[in-house]
Amino acid sequence: MRQVSSSDQRLRDLARLRRVKDRIDREYAQPLDVEALARGAHMSAGHLSREFRQAYGESPYSYLMTRRIERAMALLRRGDLSVTDVCFAVGCSSLATFSTRFTELVGVPPSVYRREAANTTAGLPPCVSKQVSRPVRNREAPAALHT
Repeated sequence: MRQVSSSDQRLRDLARLRRVKDRIDREYAQPLDVEALARGAHMSAGHLSREFRQAYGESPYSYLMTRRIERAMALLRRGDLSVTDVCFAVGCSSLATFSTRFTELVGVPPSVYRREAANTTAGLPPCVSKQVSRPVRNREAPAALHT
C-alpha cells in the first residue's frame, strides 16, 4: 500500500476546506455551526477551525457571518423588509447578535444602513453595487469617534 505524502494530504485537506467554504456560501441561511460543518468534512471542530483560519484568514464562523451580513446588506438595500425579517432570512437566530456583527462589519447598525443604503447605490448596476457595498472581511469597520 502506498504511503500518503504530506503534500498529498495537504491537498486533500485544502479540497475539504474548499467544500466547507462552498457549503457556507450555498447554505448560509441554514442553521450551520462549526460542529455541523466539521462533521460534513470528517474533521473535528477544532481541527476544522484551525485549518480554515490558516487557509482563509478567518474562522469558519466568521466567514459564515460575513456571508450572512453580505446578503443582509442586499436585502436591506431593497428596503421592503424589516431588520428583524432580514435577520431571520439570512439564518441568524438572534437579532442582538446579528445587529452587533452587522455594526462591527459595516460600521453602522442595520437600521441606519437600511435607511441610508438606497441613496448610496442608487443608479449603480447591481454588479457594481454589490462590489462597493461588500462588508469588510478580516478587519472590523473603524470605530466611530466620540467627541
